[in-house]
Order: sequence, then structure tokens, then C-alpha cells
Amino acid sequence: MKAATKKQVQNRLRRVEGQVRGLQKMVDEEQYCVDIITQSSAVRSALSAIEDLMLENHLSEHVIHQMKQGQEKKAISEIISIFNKAKKK
Repeated sequence: MKAATKKQVQNRLRRVEGQVRGLQKMVDEEQYCVDIITQSSAVRSALSAIEDLMLENHLSEHVIHQMKQGQEKKAISEIISIFNKAKKK
């Protein structure tokens, strides 16, 4: 993984961790449902951004390596798998 990507992912994961703790506190304190849903949506968006970074990293590093090594079928299979998972969101 590229060092810059790793740093971005780690920072975003820490932020998500804090957001999830905040969600738990909101539920514990029985805060307004709409506020909890809004915060939950923010967490989901943050996780999606992490997925985007990881996909970009995978395509630019691993898939290219696989293609150069004659592992086209593996690369294509992984891309299709990721695409199918993304469609289920």
C-alpha cells in the first residue's frame, strides 16, 4: 500500500471510530432519532470514502502487478467481486 494512502486510511478509520463512539453515546443518552440517523449516515459516508481509497490503491498497485504477471483472470475476478459488493450498497 502506498504510504500516503495508508496514512489517509488510518486517519479516516480513527475518525470513523470516534463517530461510532459518538453514535453509541447518542443512543445511550436517548438523543433525537433524526440526529442519530444523520450521524449514522455520516459514518456510512466515511466508510465509503475509505473503500474508495482502498479500491484506488488496489487497482493502481495490485491489479497492475497481477496483469504484468499474467494473472489476468485473478485480477478480473477480484474487480468483478468488488463491483458486485458495491452494487449491494
